[in-house]
Amino acid sequence: MAYRTRIKYTAEQKKYMWDRWLQGDSLKDIGRYFDRGSSSIYSVLSPTGGIRPPDRKRSRLALTLAEREDISRGIVGGLSIRQIALKLDRPPSTISREIKRNEGHRRYRATSADQAAWDRSCRPKLCKLAQSRTLRLNVARKLKEHWSPQQIAGWLKRKYRAEEHNQVSHEVIYRSLFVQARGVLKKELLQYLRTKRTIRRSKHSTMKHSGLGQIKNMASIRERPASVEDRAVPGHWEGDLIAGSNNSYIATLVERHTRYVMLAKVKGKDTETVVTALIKQSKKLPAELYKSLTWDRGKELADHKRFSLATDIDVYFCDPHSPWQRGSNENTNGLLRQYFPKGTDLSKHSQAKLNAVARQLNERPRQTLDFESPAERFEACVASTG
Repeated sequence: MAYRTRIKYTAEQKKYMWDRWLQGDSLKDIGRYFDRGSSSIYSVLSPTGGIRPPDRKRSRLALTLAEREDISRGIVGGLSIRQIALKLDRPPSTISREIKRNEGHRRYRATSADQAAWDRSCRPKLCKLAQSRTLRLNVARKLKEHWSPQQIAGWLKRKYRAEEHNQVSHEVIYRSLFVQARGVLKKELLQYLRTKRTIRRSKHSTMKHSGLGQIKNMASIRERPASVEDRAVPGHWEGDLIAGSNNSYIATLVERHTRYVMLAKVKGKDTETVVTALIKQSKKLPAELYKSLTWDRGKELADHKRFSLATDIDVYFCDPHSPWQRGSNENTNGLLRQYFPKGTDLSKHSQAKLNAVARQLNERPRQTLDFESPAERFEACVASTG
């Protein structure tokens, strides 16, 4: 069996990898270009956690490789430090320090001195998390509560409005997690992120979803009132099912105005079971706060007419292959996978457990709500209807 030789990627090849990665291409697609597997690309991107390292730049005041070669030739030619300095238009002290820190007159070499200068320049300033133990502990504690870095950053900004030293950006948190060379946040905290990835994926990456079948007498999302679109009025919900092993499911509902989440235990995916569970769930809310429901084209809501007759709630269905039309619900379903990973049996979770998970999600601050929590917003809506 013939084995391919190991590639030592050039700087240009690495630049190409990073360009492709930031465009949203997968490791597999990038590897195909080099006729290598995804693991080969991963080994290049993973040391910095999928975050492109900044291009290294030399200070305009630093000695260049060409100047160091002139210093080396000057030493060989027997020139004094002042003569070399005059030739390079540099202070004699600069030339003297350069020679001393690179093994003196007898062993000075331009290339090794230049590389040593690059190596010495790799002394990044300590990030904010490394400088503050209190801030570091606050971030770690909230990560363990399954808060996202953006939620943590927003919460810190609200809680410590006048204390900038106790605030940190979500980008610093991400970099401290993914770039383990920083040694600030422990690698184990990655497991509390929603995706649990070991390297950061580009925001241009996409996930492909498939549409489902047709439903009779359905009202299209295009018929939904304009007041629902701008999220200005509470009471309009988005819904879906998340699936587990052994044909187990959970119904998920998200209110568009407040992003308030409700979860319902369902025993199966058949329309009778799902519609009955949704009717029961709707009874827990004031009528003013449940006016419409937007669902995808799953056959589990084929009996939507029974739901509307029992609840006086209008049902609208998304266009095929258009999960973004239920953006709040899609995002919430992703968050729920922290608690209910794919491939696990969802039937083992009680309604009490689902309520506890929903409560935890509803108490998280949201950037889209100016870092208020859905619970705060929803309680204000309930109070106004009362």
